[in-house]
Amino acid sequence: MLTPPRVKICGLTRADEARLAVEAGVDAVGLVFHPRSPRHVMVEQACAVVASVPAFVTVVGLFMNPDREQVEETLARVPLDMLQFHGRESGAFCRAFGRRYIKALGMSDEPDMDLAMKDYADAAALLVDSHAGDRDGGSGEAFDWARWPSLADKHLILAGGLTPENVGEAVSRLKPWAVDVSSGVEAAPGRKDPEKMTRFIREVHRACKSH
Repeated sequence: MLTPPRVKICGLTRADEARLAVEAGVDAVGLVFHPRSPRHVMVEQACAVVASVPAFVTVVGLFMNPDREQVEETLARVPLDMLQFHGRESGAFCRAFGRRYIKALGMSDEPDMDLAMKDYADAAALLVDSHAGDRDGGSGEAFDWARWPSLADKHLILAGGLTPENVGEAVSRLKPWAVDVSSGVEAAPGRKDPEKMTRFIREVHRACKSH
């Protein structure tokens, strides 16, 4: 049996939906601080979500090409556990805030994995997504899984186009450290569907039991 990958549900905007994600068995929740995203949260919304999340569930703040002041101001007001960067941020920028961080690599950018391993050597994980560095995530688009990188020395998170219908196959084929879903468990942009969240996590565990 495979060890189940960790599951992060991103783009939560409401405290009640965060509580439902926790009940479904999520390992981490993501808050989007990118203004162009339909899942963007204001500070008050973010704090309400964080207050609803119990111990041992990680709260991740997602940024895309922010300036330093935006990240610092958010950290001063929202108690985030970890940062996630989805744009063209350098390794030096990502580590400037003294927090553990995840760096997303957009497969449409044809990333140089050897260079990424060096520039983001201290990242807690690399997230492999379909988007490019200047495109918003949460598009529901998947990349060609045949291009999944083999990086034995780095924890990899799979994102992009995952749904309850395909996550089991993804876990079986790629064996990622974690999976990250947003639009694939939504009723509408920014509104999560409780049944889809539960089914997504159930399919992750079912795929592992079948091995």
